[in-house]
Amino acid sequence: MKLFEPLNINGMVIPNRVMVPAMVTHLCREDGTVNDEIIDRYMAYAEGGVGLIIVEAMAIHANKSGTLLRISEDHFVPGLSELTKRIHGNSDSKVVPQIIHFMKVAKTGWRQTIDALSIAQIEEIIEQFGRAAGRAREAEFDGLELHSAHAYTLSSFLSRTNPRTDEYGGTTVEGRLRLIGKVMQSVRRHVGKDFPVCVRFNAEEFIKNGYTVDESKLIAQRFAELGFDYISLSVGGKFEDAIHTPGQVLFPYSGYSGDRCMPGIWLPRALHVHLAAEIKAHLMAQGLKTPIAIAGKLSDPEDAERALESGSTDIVGVARGLLADPAWANKVKNGRIADIVQCDYCNVCKQLDGTHKPVICALWPQGSLQAPKETPAAAPEFARSDVINAKASESQVALRWNKVAGAALFDIYRMTGSSPPQLVEATKLTNWIDKTVIGGRQYTYEIRARSVDGRASAASLTASVAVPLPEYMS
Repeated sequence: MKLFEPLNINGMVIPNRVMVPAMVTHLCREDGTVNDEIIDRYMAYAEGGVGLIIVEAMAIHANKSGTLLRISEDHFVPGLSELTKRIHGNSDSKVVPQIIHFMKVAKTGWRQTIDALSIAQIEEIIEQFGRAAGRAREAEFDGLELHSAHAYTLSSFLSRTNPRTDEYGGTTVEGRLRLIGKVMQSVRRHVGKDFPVCVRFNAEEFIKNGYTVDESKLIAQRFAELGFDYISLSVGGKFEDAIHTPGQVLFPYSGYSGDRCMPGIWLPRALHVHLAAEIKAHLMAQGLKTPIAIAGKLSDPEDAERALESGSTDIVGVARGLLADPAWANKVKNGRIADIVQCDYCNVCKQLDGTHKPVICALWPQGSLQAPKETPAAAPEFARSDVINAKASESQVALRWNKVAGAALFDIYRMTGSSPPQLVEATKLTNWIDKTVIGGRQYTYEIRARSVDGRASAASLTASVAVPLPEYMS
């Protein structure tokens, strides 16, 4: 599989093309230092076979931001060094920090915008990025990633909604690129040319007047010309369409752009791969071979492999899928796809992030701060007498089944006509209602039991049910 081919990124050879993108965990304390919970979270990805681990966004400055990791002062280096030491000592995974500058936000809904920054403050930000990059190298990370996506400072300068009117202004693409160009110069002064420096930015903003892939192709071209060693693509996650919850700081993933950034079950799988394909094709046409990474509902191994085989991308980012099952890469590599704890895109993790609570997966055992480790226990099995009780009305199908010894989870698949089975829900319960059926059609459901670490039952329950035509069709 192309998923498990190595890739050389300016001397950083990642053992496979599986990347865990930066996901804020809120596991550190407000002092921003690495602790055992942080190390355990990232060690799980390393032990699970991930090729490239991007450690959650680390602040390069001292703005208050709750439980966010920091790389803003030298005293953070020992904790970060312990993290890299543990990962390098127990795996061949490569580990890169995502470094970030953000503007101030308040629980009232107020937020600071980039037009409030003076030239002196901008120059300070440029130097802060450089010094933080130097600390990343000192802590023995394998490279670093600049966060220029979503709602944060570098991304706000890149945006078509950039309100500045000076040399950093939003009226021209060059003006919007100026800050990150100067940041890259500062970073290289601190780490040299032989240290991989990468960038993440939005392929599309998904806000009113935001840029689309037409401009992101030009941005990516300039990033490649600046010498970024890979370009990681995300989308959305902007403040401009965020919905304010009283008593909470404004959460940039709460509007439509946030839904596109962390797509729920109702949005298509692999929905951003076409953006990566357009950007990569544009770079190739300019003679630029900078590797591209893309994320967005790629936790189905077939989708991930197809994105690579098609040449649409060079690296696949699997975020929530790896949160659900950090052993995803090893299970795919060893042909144990049936044993993957599959993300059902319920976005409980997103909701926890929005309230600054420790980010966990709803599929883990209740009260767990980390994904369960694999055990030698046997997979759960249905009894011969077990069946799915399926009742259909003209608008929904209700399913119910018995508890199964050793089962912590149940995956529900649905088939219509000759279409292949599609995962529609992962649940800890023994009942579920399908509200997305169309009357006049036959549906087949399949339920597979899983142990807490993902071991799947050899057999599954199936049931077919005809949904009657609605009254208005008679």
